[in-house]
Amino acid sequence: MSRPNTPILDRIHVPSDMKGLSNSELETLAHELRSEVVEAVSETGGHLGSSLGVVELTVALHAVFDTPRDKLIWDVGHQCYPHKVLTGRRERMKTLRQEGGLSGFTKRAESEFDPFGAAHSSTSISAALGFTIARDMGLQTGDAVAIIGDGSISAGMAYEALNNAGAEGRRMFVILNDNEMSIAPPVGAMSKYLSGLYASPLGELQTMAEGFEAALPGPLRDHARRARRLVTGVADAGGTMFEDLGFQYVGPVDGHDMDQLLSVLRAARTRSTGPVLIHCCTVKGKGYAPAEQSADKYHGVAKFDVSTGVQSKSRPNAPSYTSVFGKALSKLAAADPKIVGITAAMPSGTGMDIFADHFPKRMFDVGIAEQHGVTFAAGMAAGGLKPFCAIYSSFLQRGYDQIVHDVALQNLPVRFAIDRAGLVGADGPTHAGAFDVGYLSALPNMTVMAASDEAELVHMVATAAAHDSGPIAFRYPRGSGTGVEMPEIGEVLEIGKGRIVREGADVAILSFGAHLSESLKAADLMEAQGVSATVADARFAKPLDHALIRKLVKTHKALITVEQGSQGGFGAMVLHYLAGEGLLDGDLAIRTMTLPDRFIDQAAPDAMYTDAGLTATDIAATALQAANVYPQKMGVLGEPL
Repeated sequence: MSRPNTPILDRIHVPSDMKGLSNSELETLAHELRSEVVEAVSETGGHLGSSLGVVELTVALHAVFDTPRDKLIWDVGHQCYPHKVLTGRRERMKTLRQEGGLSGFTKRAESEFDPFGAAHSSTSISAALGFTIARDMGLQTGDAVAIIGDGSISAGMAYEALNNAGAEGRRMFVILNDNEMSIAPPVGAMSKYLSGLYASPLGELQTMAEGFEAALPGPLRDHARRARRLVTGVADAGGTMFEDLGFQYVGPVDGHDMDQLLSVLRAARTRSTGPVLIHCCTVKGKGYAPAEQSADKYHGVAKFDVSTGVQSKSRPNAPSYTSVFGKALSKLAAADPKIVGITAAMPSGTGMDIFADHFPKRMFDVGIAEQHGVTFAAGMAAGGLKPFCAIYSSFLQRGYDQIVHDVALQNLPVRFAIDRAGLVGADGPTHAGAFDVGYLSALPNMTVMAASDEAELVHMVATAAAHDSGPIAFRYPRGSGTGVEMPEIGEVLEIGKGRIVREGADVAILSFGAHLSESLKAADLMEAQGVSATVADARFAKPLDHALIRKLVKTHKALITVEQGSQGGFGAMVLHYLAGEGLLDGDLAIRTMTLPDRFIDQAAPDAMYTDAGLTATDIAATALQAANVYPQKMGVLGEPL
């Protein structure tokens, strides 16, 4: 495929190259940039719709502000692809989200134009205020600009930051990228009038700020009211609420009208002395018809054909863990009206959309509000319902205080369905589910399970539904299952009991979670070398199966624990039990295999686990070294450690 014709973009290597361009040239640059982003993402996949929605805004911000001295902080980072193209990374865009390539989010180590790393929402205003304080204390940094979406600004952390920034009263900028409602053509003239007022002398600006809303036509008045509600949380607040909060409100501005954007941003940069919120309305997927017409606006896409928009998603041989969870929960809910579902702005990502299709009145999406979601679930449990709180592992970290104090301390039977356990591929370390086993197993009253395959996940959903004596969690990875035969309905597992899936005599591998398949491959490698291995599926990190562990350590030369999580997780729980029982005092050789004590950059999942030292070959080599057994034929396993 030939590259788009981009004569102006070809001249832009860093944002300072844009300073001499006219408004019309900047508008042309935006069109070229949009084509460039579409073409690049068609070959890599990624978060396309949100990036297309901010093309004009990205061009305008870099044209007006002095980056990298001025700090552009993109909330979440889904929308940062145009920013990357304009900041010296154009030639690497086709490495996006690939091993050794560009991150799909902003990343401090990647460029001086990425002042703050992202990937989780609602952090930008807090970070921008931090940079603002650094500037005011004499450090060499300029203005701070937070660009935050209408979804992200609804989260509690964003409210906390707005409140603090307003109280500080320091010069900083918040761009509210509102892609939920766009300015329709009939409203465009009024939008231009409002932005013109902002660019006019201070007296007219004050008039607009103090009461112009009531005179606006209906659609535009709805925009202003919605923006105020997003910032203040009050639906019918008076016209002084922005002033009470400490921000000057400007907008709404058409985020695809370059002249409007440039005039408002230039006036704001020239005149502002305190915090300013600019309400910018955009269209997700703007300028690429397949994205604009898609229900999800191409939020996250696989590789696709630019001319048709058809994505080249592979067809898995087995169902995804996410869909297995959604279907299993829906089956149970059909027979149990007390089962309800909660998620935090990720219904399709967690499988809760499947549940919602069957039981729309029993499914609750709380938005980007994991803390609230956890305590909301705790209240439901206290009220006698059976809440399943489905949140990604890395996002659940945001609700940890609530898990401790509102769930575990009160011993409330909240069921935590933890998607994205382990390493997740292209989303990289920001989305990796590395820490949940450790942070949940540390809590009294908590039961912690991990599914070794999709059939086990069905059993664990049933087990969680039947578990009313306290909180329970089960984790499962992203992607497809292993292709095992699926049960019609889940079996309720005995709490704290694992299973032996392969009998051997020399070494024992105790696997927790979805690395069971690698553990079985490792046993095959050792078997080919004349070494016999038992492989067990722990199922539970808490409570541990003490009888199973004792049997394994009493009848084998070595015990190897394997998990898709960080140090301090399942292996640490096993070691703690063995030490307490005096079972480490003899000749037992034990090794714990976990993710290494570092963050692992994006790559294909298999490549990431190779980097982590958790392949079948790694497991076999570790087991052989621990048992002091070195077979004659080392070609398969390599040199002994």
